[in-house]
Amino acid sequence: MSKVCELTGTTVQYGNNVSHANNRTRRRFLPNLQKKRVWVAEQGKFVTVKITTRALRTLDKKGYTAMMLEMKAKSK
Repeated sequence: MSKVCELTGTTVQYGNNVSHANNRTRRRFLPNLQKKRVWVAEQGKFVTVKITTRALRTLDKKGYTAMMLEMKAKSK
């Protein structure tokens, strides 16, 4: 199961744990992914998506179709 947001493309980020003695060990920052059923009015049905909570807030504001069109435009 990949840790990627379906609408924004947010993935895992990497960094360091830094101890008090300034020792550094690699770590992963995982996105806050949630599985959510979203009503798509244009299609007249529910769609299950795996998205970050930040994308969920944007989804409430813009709508599913607008976000999908924006994602396609960014990828080109």
